[in-house]
Amino acid sequence: MGNATATGRLQRLAASALLVLVLSGCATKRVATLQQDWPAGLAPAALLRDVPFHPQEDYQCGPAALAMAAGAAGVTVRPEDLVSQVYLPARQGSLQLEMLATARRMGLVAYTLEPDLEPLLREVAAGNPVIVLQNLSFGFAPVWHYAVAIGYDRARNLLIVHSGRNERMEMSLHAFERTWERGGRWAMLAMPPARLPATASASRYATAVATLERSSQRAAHTAYRTALGRWPSDPVLRLGAGNTAYGLGDLQAAAAEYRALVDAHPGFADGWNNLAQVLFEQGRKREAVAAIDKAVALGGPRLDGYRQLRQQITAGLGGSGRR
Repeated sequence: MGNATATGRLQRLAASALLVLVLSGCATKRVATLQQDWPAGLAPAALLRDVPFHPQEDYQCGPAALAMAAGAAGVTVRPEDLVSQVYLPARQGSLQLEMLATARRMGLVAYTLEPDLEPLLREVAAGNPVIVLQNLSFGFAPVWHYAVAIGYDRARNLLIVHSGRNERMEMSLHAFERTWERGGRWAMLAMPPARLPATASASRYATAVATLERSSQRAAHTAYRTALGRWPSDPVLRLGAGNTAYGLGDLQAAAAEYRALVDAHPGFADGWNNLAQVLFEQGRKREAVAAIDKAVALGGPRLDGYRQLRQQITAGLGGSGRR
């Protein structure tokens, strides 16, 4: 919309994901427990046959793994096109942050899974390939490796992965669990914004989409709207849908999202503030005053910003109308 001042007054709930490497526990015991008490509703076997395969060159498994997951999400890209974005020559590999950021630059939702085998298997069963980080050696001399989980078989105790130069490679769940444990049990999805992860929670997904906003407002808006189909009353997702509609210049859609937010959560001060900003820009000054008065009355850590916007509205200053 080209108005940094107005955009800055839209209150956002920023969230950041902290990647923690958890290197404890017994891998074999976890697989054995899973086998004995198989999760309800989880199919005993699954195989994703449409995930493209790209052989992984030495030290460049990150770009290849990401290209495979992106291809399954509908984004055709070659590993060599991602090398400059993902591969760090000094480290002879790719960091998780680069993997996540590059997925977002392709307009995909980069979603990290809970560090447990069950959500990994549930995502595969739902049709979502999972990028996993393994340490194929030992902690004192790690050999980091990204593979893409595309299937499993409970009866045969197997995980099926695109790995290295091996398409649909079979490895025992026990062996996978040990190497994955040494890799911090880190796993991610690269999801199209119109599709939700099977194991997503509203808060974890909202965090993932909030980071996507920096790369693509349109993709993030689609992701927020998709998420609201599952969690229609979640205030953070509704706020994000309004903010991205505003960022795309659609004031009518933004006003509708903010109105739905405050109708469902009348104590949400940021929603009233953002609604007031949009109403003011639409030239609906009287409604804007009523909305900002609600925000000021509710108060909170951003009260000074609410008061500043109220002063602007009542003085009739700043931009108005559609942009």
